[in-house]
Amino acid sequence: MRGRAAGETETICLINVEAQLRSDHPLREVKRMCREVLKALEPEFARMYAAKGRPSIPPERLLMAWILMCLYGVRSCRRFTEDLQFNLLYKWFLDMNPDEEGFDASSFSKNLGRMRTGHVSELFFVEVVELAKARGWVSDEHFSVDGTLIEAWASAKSFRRKDEPPPPGGGNGWVDFKGEKRSNETHASTTDPEAKLVKHSAGDAAKLRYAMHAVSENRNGLLVLLDVKQAVGERCAEHEAASDQLDELTYRGFDVQTVGADKGYHTKAFVQDCRDRAIAPHVARVTGRKTPGLDGRTARSAAYKTSQRLRKRIEENFGWMKAFGNFRKSRWIGAERTHFVAQFVGSACNLMRMAKLALAEANLPLHPAAA
Repeated sequence: MRGRAAGETETICLINVEAQLRSDHPLREVKRMCREVLKALEPEFARMYAAKGRPSIPPERLLMAWILMCLYGVRSCRRFTEDLQFNLLYKWFLDMNPDEEGFDASSFSKNLGRMRTGHVSELFFVEVVELAKARGWVSDEHFSVDGTLIEAWASAKSFRRKDEPPPPGGGNGWVDFKGEKRSNETHASTTDPEAKLVKHSAGDAAKLRYAMHAVSENRNGLLVLLDVKQAVGERCAEHEAASDQLDELTYRGFDVQTVGADKGYHTKAFVQDCRDRAIAPHVARVTGRKTPGLDGRTARSAAYKTSQRLRKRIEENFGWMKAFGNFRKSRWIGAERTHFVAQFVGSACNLMRMAKLALAEANLPLHPAAA
């Protein structure tokens, strides 16, 4: 028998929001881990805010809202605040009462400068990694490096000559740059001057992009370092960024023994940097290229083959960040702001994977939402 919609029958009802969410839902674990991370950041919040005056939106609530936006691919802060008015799941995650009024989208922009100055997003990302280390989910010795490109929030027609006067009336208008030789040395975007015109591959169209460099550990594929910089140099200088990140890993107490990478890192400089740091360079070799420190003896080892297999996990993180984290194209102007948001997207990626690991350790069935 076909059912019929009866329409609204009750205007007031009592709902236990906590009971509406299944006990094995991964968002429960994400929320619990976020609380642990924010507890470690409490001294930083106390330093950032004045002791007297009108109370602000709790910074913990804003940071957890960033994580929610990354987990559910919300494209803007304004869209999130609109959804917050009626989304009980969001309110439950932010510890808000169902009848509590949401905050305005300007709360994000007003607090953005304070949080960027305090490097809150980087501290949040670091604390997520430390939480994973405490659970034994992070390898201390074996890592992988890779990079990807993030499209900038600027169109190709905004890429004009640096000495060209602005168009009359403002705006970009119609631009015909067919046959014009354009380069980052002579041209710059009027929308986002820090974005660089680069190609992803030989057959790819040149677009205004930023470079994202990441390091993942090989035990569970969790991200341990994530940086967004200007896309400059050959292959966005991936090997140079990786060398700096290896130093950062050592500074943070990791005992790096091996590092896996693709063929873009098969350079004499990067291999030598790894050898100087007593790190085995498990780099995919370019056919016919001979590099001291990366010979057939290294490539034939079982550890090398394992690193080459596990290094591809970092691509899964990039795929999640772009497809589900809505980070294929940046919606922020400038490398610093894009880096700020990237830290939250990377943290959300780690938290989702850590939630799955926690459910597996508890022998709970994986909820379809975690798939």
